[in-house]
Amino acid sequence: MSEIHPLRRHALVATAAFTLLASAAMSSPAQAAPAAPASPGQDNKNHNAPTTSIQLVGINDFHGRIEANGAEAGAAVLAGAVKDYKDKNRNTLFVSAGDNIGASTFTSFSQQDNPTIDALLAAGLDVSAVGNHEFDQGFTDLVERVIPRYGAGDSAAGADYALGANVYEKGTRKPTLKEYALRTLNGVTVGIIGTVTDQTGTLVTPAGVAGLDFGNELEAANRVAAQLSDGKRSNGEADVLVLLTHEGSASTDCAAIGSEETSYGELVRGASPEIDAILSGHTHGGYSCSYPVDGWAKGLQRPVLQAHQYGTTLDSLEITVSKQQKQVVGLEAGLVSLTTIAENGQVVPRFEAVPKVAEIVAAATAQAEVIGARKIGAISASITRGGTAGSDRGVESSLGNLVADMHLWATSNDAFGGIPAQIAFMNPGGLRADLISGADGTVTYKDAASVQPFGNTLFTMDLTGAQIKAVLEEQWQPEGSSRPKLHLGISEGFGYTYDPNAARGQRILSMTYQGEPVANDQVFRIVTNSFLAAGGDNFSTFALGSNVADSGQIDLVACIGYFQAHPLVDPAPLGRAQAAQ
Repeated sequence: MSEIHPLRRHALVATAAFTLLASAAMSSPAQAAPAAPASPGQDNKNHNAPTTSIQLVGINDFHGRIEANGAEAGAAVLAGAVKDYKDKNRNTLFVSAGDNIGASTFTSFSQQDNPTIDALLAAGLDVSAVGNHEFDQGFTDLVERVIPRYGAGDSAAGADYALGANVYEKGTRKPTLKEYALRTLNGVTVGIIGTVTDQTGTLVTPAGVAGLDFGNELEAANRVAAQLSDGKRSNGEADVLVLLTHEGSASTDCAAIGSEETSYGELVRGASPEIDAILSGHTHGGYSCSYPVDGWAKGLQRPVLQAHQYGTTLDSLEITVSKQQKQVVGLEAGLVSLTTIAENGQVVPRFEAVPKVAEIVAAATAQAEVIGARKIGAISASITRGGTAGSDRGVESSLGNLVADMHLWATSNDAFGGIPAQIAFMNPGGLRADLISGADGTVTYKDAASVQPFGNTLFTMDLTGAQIKAVLEEQWQPEGSSRPKLHLGISEGFGYTYDPNAARGQRILSMTYQGEPVANDQVFRIVTNSFLAAGGDNFSTFALGSNVADSGQIDLVACIGYFQAHPLVDPAPLGRAQAAQ
């Protein structure tokens, strides 16, 4: 290790300037203040050493947004931005903090996200952490289809695009995915560690990851950082270490992020001094922060970034390394918007599209349009998710309630062969797009598939009134979760009141079904998707249901059937859940 400090490879003369470019694509993320320069003369060994600049540009939560759509620049413009950076500095890596695929728009979703993988590769993606959505179709799909696709059929070559140091064989600490990747740029070895949120097991269908454990990210990141920094690796230790973590903060305020009592806050504060920067994802936020690290020189702070979502923004990280000592002597970081707003109010890309990538997108779009253009129904008005642009999963939404109505209808109409359901529940994270009413209110197959892109099946089961109350209490997620509340959509005929300020487990005050109070010992036939039925999103009580039956109906098919049975669909009303006054 360094002769200067036993805990640190960085030279002691360094400054850090952290900038955040104004972006119409993000919601006013906090900007980190520039760090104060170190005092002159702290280090006379490396002060005048020649340096090299290592550049990383990064994305997170791309979710198959290969087509341009407002502030979503699209894969071709994203590729243009990467090309611009690589043209200016050949020592540049294009990386991702996960969720490249899954919960995608229809063009990519309808083709198993293969167009997204192909477009990102053509754009020059070098390394990626695995995100929770890479597990949407199960671990087998990830290792047998997704990873080989990245490697042009070679699983070993594709392994760098699904790094997951904290993904273990169940009951062990044996990693099931590659933990890190190495790249040598101008004589500097860059080590890139990947981790994924330890909540992944609750965020995907549990059956698909039944053989896995998702361990503590901090432990995994520090374990690998020590491995890459102890000089015992056969091909030499890493000179620079960057962590790609598919975990993040619900806040965009740097002070709040640095002090929050979550697993991510612990990661930000506790990451090994050997880790030079953290690029994050999962929460779809935009922030560029920096924090002092014990053992680091005064004035040198570790960047912590997240580049919003959907290809609207790039992380920009420049690491200056002394060539002779292979020590980091400077860090500059910020966020770069891929689009801007013209004077006429139109969104304009800031980079030239790359033709090769544009061709991949065009071919995928044409293929998707064939089936996607089919009309399945109509709506009387737009039906939306919670908050601005569907970003708030903690509030009641018209779309959430409507989808619950659809699932109830599909498992209680005359054509349904099972025990008819009485109440339906829908998780907000399963809703990935709004239903926007056009001139005639037409809803296409593409529109419907974009709302529910996961292909979950509908399960019915018996729950008691007490269990339903427990389910509703579980909307308030465990302490430390990325999102403190996940508000379930509920079907017509069921309602409840709640006190958001009450103690955990005591927030649900009353429940009614068809206008009558629900007793704890009453038994109801409920329906929910396979994700929730297995206890996903920490709704563990669903997994305790009795007389469980798989209806065999895919949620999207149920949606199409509902539209065929209801020529004009209205937005579901709000107010099925009422906060106590």
